[in-house]
Amino acid sequence: MFRLWAKEFKDNRMIKDTVIEDLSDDTRTHKVFHAIDEVCYQFDLGKPIWLDSTVQDFKRHDKTRFTQDNFIESIDFDYLEIHVIEED
Repeated sequence: MFRLWAKEFKDNRMIKDTVIEDLSDDTRTHKVFHAIDEVCYQFDLGKPIWLDSTVQDFKRHDKTRFTQDNFIESIDFDYLEIHVIEED
């Protein structure tokens, strides 16, 4: 099982969160991208752009933050954090 926890923060407070589960046999990368697509749909967001720093943080910690720099449109929160909390 693969589970990704996504959280929106504004002024150091979590304003939204969700957990996305994926039971498919896809690769880990596909599961992450599918989960982010679902998060963006649930939170009504455009898809974030993966910058080099975002990729490095995610590879190192299974966790990263998407700030305004990662989005084309304006966002009304400080950052979106994703964290892989379970994977087989």
